[in-house]
Amino acid sequence: MSTHSVGLQGRTQTRAADPRLKRNIVKGVTLVVLIILALLWLMPILWALDTSLKPESETTLIPVTWFSSHFTFQSYVTTLATSNMLRWYFNSILTSAIITAATVLVSSLAAFSFSRIPFRGRNVLFWIILAGIMIPGQILIVPLFTEMQSLGLVDTYWSIILPQIASPVMMFVFKQFFDGIPRELEESALMDGASRLRVYWQIWMPLSGPAIAAVAIFTFVFSWNNFILPFIMLTGNNMMTIPVGLATVQTSFGIHYAQIMASAVLGGVPVLIVFLFFQRQIVQGIAGTGLKG
Repeated sequence: MSTHSVGLQGRTQTRAADPRLKRNIVKGVTLVVLIILALLWLMPILWALDTSLKPESETTLIPVTWFSSHFTFQSYVTTLATSNMLRWYFNSILTSAIITAATVLVSSLAAFSFSRIPFRGRNVLFWIILAGIMIPGQILIVPLFTEMQSLGLVDTYWSIILPQIASPVMMFVFKQFFDGIPRELEESALMDGASRLRVYWQIWMPLSGPAIAAVAIFTFVFSWNNFILPFIMLTGNNMMTIPVGLATVQTSFGIHYAQIMASAVLGGVPVLIVFLFFQRQIVQGIAGTGLKG
């Protein structure tokens, strides 16, 4: 083999290796950046968990340290014994589950109507509903409280369930997904004598798994973390949800940081579990419903 052929082969291999080297460098840099961001995101959670496991006497030591002479679950025992945490868990799970199921049903029905049923003024009504996205929820607190009070629903589960069911954002998510479903499926079903309600229930909803997952997960997390509405509507200790109950725990515990952190960890565990077990559905839902930007 001539010297010219060997040199040509070497240059070819070098050019072929360059793109692979660049890709590996990009992957390495991306991995490092993601690890740093993950640590920054996990740091407050790890700090709360670490503080909750320390004896109360070590939570105010200077300088602050991650380590303890002995970790203990006493703060969790005290929190559960001195607060109504289990009742608050029940209230949050019950209301969040009902809100999630009702929001999926109402939002999907509205989206199906706007996407597939022609009627006069459909576009105008659609944009009026979407305008609700621009109205901050805090502005509606006083009118909602007045309405619930006139209906005699204050300090009941319905006072925090009903106002959260109507969601323009979730209706928009379903409509974006429904618009991408081929119309031929609907037309074939209608020609076979199916009603529009049957088309919605037996065709559209089974095909809308990613949209349902995205709407259900985000609705559950938002309703679980909602503080202002339950704080205004609920007055009895037995009716409080987790966010409102945690506020009272922090007030009563004062500077007992271990117990405050223990209550915060207990309140955040369900949401963390939801994200850990349904993260794939969250990504698929965002990618398939037009929320990816």
